Amino acid sequence: MNEWTTARQDTAGDPRLDRDTSNCSIARTLQIVGDKWTILILREIWYGSSRFGDIEHVLGCPRNLLATRLKMLVAEGILATDTYQEPGARSRPKYVITPKGTDLAPAILGLLQWGDRYRADPEGPAVVPRHRECGGHVDVRICCDQGHPVEAGDIENTPGPGFRMKPAGERS
Repeated sequence: MNEWTTARQDTAGDPRLDRDTSNCSIARTLQIVGDKWTILILREIWYGSSRFGDIEHVLGCPRNLLATRLKMLVAEGILATDTYQEPGARSRPKYVITPKGTDLAPAILGLLQWGDRYRADPEGPAVVPRHRECGGHVDVRICCDQGHPVEAGDIENTPGPGFRMKPAGERS
């Protein structure tokens, strides 16, 4: 018997409706990467841009907003800064992806894949992700930790160690 089954016995309704969502990993992730500019900044870093001016030029993002998002991504450990210096100029920061940032690749590629399927221009997608080694098309797939391909409808969401119900007085 799991927490949802136990909770079902304690409440008349669906216990998923009375769960405490304050520790939701999706919501916490969206607090960091849940706006258009942050995702597009990450896209440009993955596409090879690393300098503030280059990212600003490609995105057309307001400078203050870009600076704020880059600082946040560095503070969160998704990007790191390194320095570069052009001849005769002062040194400046460049942005590089960290391992924590690289772990966002499936999410970003998933958005790209969905967009290519449902939102691409009639001519086709603007960018095609390819495996550098063999040239094969890269796509995002869901599989379990045993390596089995999994369809979205075959996923069972079960309570994890951080699952908790709302306090009794807040339940519907």
